[in-house]
Amino acid sequence: MNLLLFQWSPIILTFKLALITTLILFIISIPLANWLAFTKSRIKPVIETLVSMPLVLPPTVLGFYLLIAFSPSNGLGRWLDEVFGLRLVFSFGGLVFASVIYSLPFMVQPIQAGLSNLPTSFREAAYTLGKSHRTTLMRVLLPNIKPALLTGIVLSFAHTIGEFGVVLMIGGNIPDKTRVASIAIYDEVEAMNYGLANAYSLFLFVVTFVILLVVYSLNKK
Repeated sequence: MNLLLFQWSPIILTFKLALITTLILFIISIPLANWLAFTKSRIKPVIETLVSMPLVLPPTVLGFYLLIAFSPSNGLGRWLDEVFGLRLVFSFGGLVFASVIYSLPFMVQPIQAGLSNLPTSFREAAYTLGKSHRTTLMRVLLPNIKPALLTGIVLSFAHTIGEFGVVLMIGGNIPDKTRVASIAIYDEVEAMNYGLANAYSLFLFVVTFVILLVVYSLNKK
């Protein structure tokens, strides 16, 4: 097959989506993971279950419910459209929202595990010195779980790159807007352009391999 048909736009869109998703996940996952690591609330198992569900839930199920929820023909989607002029269905914003939900456990769980494994003396010493909960988290706890933070960042980024079902359901297949690399690969296989599908696949394979190799090497050191 003619590899001259190879387009960079799905690749660029994929990495743009992965970068934005990872940044959002990093911001929201730190307080969530911190709460899960140390809370004694009775609803903790419920929250942990909800966070972990994307690990076992078929992505098409999540994508389907997001598609229904944000469709302009339904209440929430109509309200977002009329009040904010926001349409998440078949848009890049919808891809970001779906990716944040679908990759959430890949960021939260490593950070939660890192915080849970720290000696309790770290927090106790900080509180004894009069440090607030926020200062203790930012200045004491997080600097001591750098491997966990790096793992969460890399796994979230790599997982977002490989998403297919959820992005297809909520974003469709719009060139230069929602057609990410995984969708491009599916299109080329459907069209029996195996050479082009192999080019996209090989590129993503090499990139994700290098990313994971770097993070595991750094964590080993």
